[in-house]
Amino acid sequence: MTAKRIVPNVTTGRPDMGREFFGEFLGLDTAMDLGWIATYAAPGNPTAQVSVIRDDLGPQPAISVEVDDVDRAHADALARGYKVVYPLRDEPWGVRRFWVEGPGGVVVNVLSHAAADE
Repeated sequence: MTAKRIVPNVTTGRPDMGREFFGEFLGLDTAMDLGWIATYAAPGNPTAQVSVIRDDLGPQPAISVEVDDVDRAHADALARGYKVVYPLRDEPWGVRRFWVEGPGGVVVNVLSHAAADE
C-alpha cells in the first residue's frame, strides 16, 4: 500500500472562516466544498492540503490519508487488530473509506477516490 497524500483535518464552529483564512489569507484553492467539509489545496501542489470540517457532526478524524488500495489497507488494519471505528464503505461524494484508531487514540480517515480506483 502506498500513501498518496496526508491531509490534516481541522474542526470548527465557523467553517466559513476556513475559506477566508486558507483561501484568501494563505492563497489556497478550494479543492472541494460539500458544505460540511471543505478542502483547500496549494496552487500547483494539490497534495498540500488542509480540510475544514463543521464541529457539530460529532467526532471526526484528525487526519486523512489517501492510499492507492483502501481495501488492502482495511484488511491489513483488521489483520493487525487495529480498532476500526467507522466501517469500510463507499460514500456518495466518490470516496471509499474507513476510520481506524491510531496511536494515542487519534482517528485516521483512510480513503481512496473512486475515480482513481477505476
